[in-house]
Amino acid sequence: MAVLLETTLGDVVIDLYTEERPRACLNFLKLCKMKYYNYCLVHNVQRDFIIQTGDPTGTGRGGESIFGQLYGDQASFFEAEKVPRIKHKKKGTVSMVNNGSDQHGSQFLITTGENLDYLDGVHTVFGEVTEGMDIVKKINETFVDKDFVPYQDIRINHTVILDDPFDDPPGLLIPDRSPEPTREQLDSGRIGADEEIDDFKGRSAEEVEEIKAEKEAKTQAILLEMVGDLPDADIKPPENVLFVCKLNPVTTDEDLEIIFSRFGPIRSCEVIRDWKTGESLCYAFIEFEKEEDCEKAFFKMDNVLIDDRRIHVDFSQSVAKVKWKGKGGKYTKSDFKEYEKEQDISSNLVLKDKVKPKQEYP
Repeated sequence: MAVLLETTLGDVVIDLYTEERPRACLNFLKLCKMKYYNYCLVHNVQRDFIIQTGDPTGTGRGGESIFGQLYGDQASFFEAEKVPRIKHKKKGTVSMVNNGSDQHGSQFLITTGENLDYLDGVHTVFGEVTEGMDIVKKINETFVDKDFVPYQDIRINHTVILDDPFDDPPGLLIPDRSPEPTREQLDSGRIGADEEIDDFKGRSAEEVEEIKAEKEAKTQAILLEMVGDLPDADIKPPENVLFVCKLNPVTTDEDLEIIFSRFGPIRSCEVIRDWKTGESLCYAFIEFEKEEDCEKAFFKMDNVLIDDRRIHVDFSQSVAKVKWKGKGGKYTKSDFKEYEKEQDISSNLVLKDKVKPKQEYP
């Protein structure tokens, strides 16, 4: 039991778990049969995590189940099938997207990472990609904006049912042929899926080299943004943010804000916690209103005792191995591995363009 998705980047074949997830598979197959997914955008691409599509509006807020198509708005969503439990263990796992109420409509996702156990029991696995993982990889590597929307449209052009074990429900409208896309469907406001961009046409050799250099620099910035090293591709690391390490796990945001606020107004103070477990990673970022207040705290607070731990402070833009992701950024312990390795080699950080005087305790 399988479906072929013809996308603008190539074909992907999905094998369906029709015995384990009969309702989700029936929903998916019949939506494919009525050409519901034709011209749907891939509207959410989070690298090495998930690819999401199946919403005709392209916003991530639309779409309904086959039962909504047949029986009206009251049947727009159907209950998630939770037994048997199937986990998001491997790349290419296909799941129906939870609408927030343990129900599903038309949206589905394909995983591009492994062992995504925090998706288990939330989104319902109903199949896997068996052919076209190279296409999934291409989609995974596309450039996206801060909301994870691809800069250039990626669409499902057509769906082909290779095998369907379910009878068609009464009232299912099956078109004689694939419908043509409407202007509204194709007008996403982004670069069209079939658009080719030639920035070099009519340019001199010098201009071409200059454009290439600019593109390479921009690409590096976008890649940093994608992996969370910068909050935005056009923003350099801020000089008003202090990096704090060697904290006691019991130290809270409020504790640090009270202690550091005597140097000046603070915009945000955040003890970094593992976004999966909630445990303190013993690091923090403190964002001051003014750079000079940040400098005062830097000179005064290194090696100060807080909650029985002597802390170390530094400017966030001076610590090459640790990048501030902005307030609420997602971190795990692995984000600090390189920094910790650097500390093992040398206990003294070399600060660029900054000279720290002899420590005076406040």
